[in-house]
Amino acid sequence: MSDTALSPDELRRVCDPAEFEFATTADLEPLEGPLGQGRGMEAIRLSAQMKHRRFNLYVQGPRGSGRKSAVLRVLEEEAASRPIPKDWVYVQNFEDADQPNAICLPRGQGVRLRNAMARLLEELANHIPALLVSEDYQNKRMALEQDYNARREEAFDALRQKAEARNVAILSTPMGFSLAAKRDDEIVKPEVIEKLPEEERIQIRDAVAEIQSELEDFLLDQPELEREQRDALTRLNAEMARIAVDAAVDRACRGFVEIDELGPYFTALRDDLVAHADLFLSLDLGRSKAPFPAGLAALREDPQFHRYHVNVVVTHEGDADRAPVVEESLPTLANLTGQIDYMAMQGVLVTDFTQIKPGALHRANGGFLVLDARRVLAEPLAWDALKRCLETEAVHVITPGERLGLISTTTMKPEPIPLDVRVVLVGDRMLHMLLAEYDPDFDKFFRVTADFGPDMVRDADSIALFARRVAALVEEEALRPVTADGVAALIDAASRASADQEKLSLRIETLWDILREGNHYARQEGAEAISAKHVNGAITAAEERRRLIRDRMREMIAREQILISTRGSEIGQINGLTVSALGEESFGAPVRITARVRVGSGRVVDIEREAKLGGPIHSKAVLILSGYLAARYVPDAPLSLWASLVFEQSYGGVEGDSASLAELCALMSALAEVPISQSFAVTGSVNQMGDVQPIGGVNEKIEGFFEVCRTEGLTGRQGVLIPRSNVENLMLKPEVVEAVRAGQFQIHAVSHVDEAIEQLTGLPAGLRDLHGAFEDGSVNANIEVKLLDFAQTRAAMGGSYEAPNSPDPED
Repeated sequence: MSDTALSPDELRRVCDPAEFEFATTADLEPLEGPLGQGRGMEAIRLSAQMKHRRFNLYVQGPRGSGRKSAVLRVLEEEAASRPIPKDWVYVQNFEDADQPNAICLPRGQGVRLRNAMARLLEELANHIPALLVSEDYQNKRMALEQDYNARREEAFDALRQKAEARNVAILSTPMGFSLAAKRDDEIVKPEVIEKLPEEERIQIRDAVAEIQSELEDFLLDQPELEREQRDALTRLNAEMARIAVDAAVDRACRGFVEIDELGPYFTALRDDLVAHADLFLSLDLGRSKAPFPAGLAALREDPQFHRYHVNVVVTHEGDADRAPVVEESLPTLANLTGQIDYMAMQGVLVTDFTQIKPGALHRANGGFLVLDARRVLAEPLAWDALKRCLETEAVHVITPGERLGLISTTTMKPEPIPLDVRVVLVGDRMLHMLLAEYDPDFDKFFRVTADFGPDMVRDADSIALFARRVAALVEEEALRPVTADGVAALIDAASRASADQEKLSLRIETLWDILREGNHYARQEGAEAISAKHVNGAITAAEERRRLIRDRMREMIAREQILISTRGSEIGQINGLTVSALGEESFGAPVRITARVRVGSGRVVDIEREAKLGGPIHSKAVLILSGYLAARYVPDAPLSLWASLVFEQSYGGVEGDSASLAELCALMSALAEVPISQSFAVTGSVNQMGDVQPIGGVNEKIEGFFEVCRTEGLTGRQGVLIPRSNVENLMLKPEVVEAVRAGQFQIHAVSHVDEAIEQLTGLPAGLRDLHGAFEDGSVNANIEVKLLDFAQTRAAMGGSYEAPNSPDPED
């Protein structure tokens, strides 16, 4: 029997603080930036410095690896070397109000323009009403009205004189004008006219009809004359208003003469102010002595005057002297590309360009935008909108209703703002694979991938860098310095987190949380520095907070509600090991695996699979067991076995192949009719050659069985069998290592199933001799004899025997 026991020194790699040349981290030069992510940092810098629009960045890596903080650090450095972006404002499009114009202005000029327009409106609100009640204006208006009145009266007098010449009177009545014949300046009544001779009656009717026709022409000319009068009055008002408008606009434009982009706007503004000067006549400024007169408030609130406002969408006035770095934590469609709000007026929702609100793309324009990839994809329409903006190199403000075709009425379509931004998506590796596979646009816009690894090599150089990074965090967060043994404890925790003696975990946020909690305990004790005691205390306390479910399982095992044996021996029964993960917490627990065999058609039944509780990987592992048995034993006869395997008291799904070594050992025990020691638990996967392969969660599995054994009492015979290839993954808790050192617990590493079965049964596994037979008394010899008996029994029955109630092999 080979020696498979591991020594205590192989179970945990311990960092010796005596190797450090510092007393506390106060003696070290802090290391800025992330630790051990050189490849990822180079990719971030490439994307940040490239100007081509396709070189947007996807940062992938495990949570807690510091990927986002690393991105922000590099982007802040690059932003400091970039020019500060210009301002963007929306103004009224006086030709089409539904398509507001976007204007680019030098930094800080957007707010100045908005304030200038506000002063312009206040000035016109005072000057235009005053100008239109001035004596000069009243005289001109009176002259104009008198001129048109004179023309009207002159035309009417001419008509009246003609009527008198024809002996026709024009009478004014409440219903309008009427005509009547007269003689000797007297009105001739109709009954008198009827008595006149026929020839005279005809002359009177012709005269009245002629005057009637000319009266109608006169009356028809009056609306045209009134229109001319109104046009003349409008021109007069425009001439007078232009005087005030020109003076006010000239003063407002004085500070913007060098900005060519504002020239067309100011020209259109002048014309519109003159055309709508009557708006200012409706304001009652009241000459109030109050600090904010009602009329001035109307200039700000009345939608009629919004056409002269300036909507400053983006301004960098007062910002730091660098390009923007924007992180949008809620990347909805509105938060990305902006939105258009609505105002309720008399029960109706209305809007205008002043209700355009900027999004993250507006704020990040000219700089960098950092987004969580999963959140962008989870928000309706956000991902498509982001791609469209990147493709068109412009920010389009689109409402969800318009995008989905839910709005049939005319909507406002602001002019798109040119976009120059580097977008950074932060996500995991799986999401990157899915995007690359299923979204053909993804690779078009995100050409750079920064890959943050989960760990780095543990050597003298990396340990030194780790200590300096601890010093940097202490300085950044004003923590107590960390002693050499405290740093060593953190390094051991990093190896434990990576589950590898040769690695240090780069899920650095978890380690920093340990350090922060250790700082809390040091402060409570009044200690000047964080020592190993505080670090280990933080690790223990964090584990204690999360072990409720674990303790409940231990209690159920102790009360024999979950059947686990740690003493004695049984045929076809073995302790397997599982890992349960709840969020970031994972813990191991033993599970009883049993095997039963009889004559059959060469099938190993996975009860978990038949009950639809087993996953595909576990089903594959069980099929591998069939292949191993068929190839290893009775090569000249068909495998005439029917066997069943099951995880006892397992009511959830079973997945993975890490129990296949335990399942094979249980099968071998059942076939050889050799009992297996229940003092051991087994983990590991096997291939068709019987080689034991590595598995995950080895530390948690060992510790889970150790806790069960400690609860029932350590005997010194209990232990765990693990794959030899997992020895470098061992970073067991100190109490497990000490139990092994004291001879109270055992850990064995095996490379082949024969080594495992020897340790579990105390019997030799057995090798074939020169004649091809296994040595007598060995486990393998007993198995081959049993399988040969099964084959002969099946042959005697005609080769068609199948175990009762067994599932159809074709199912």
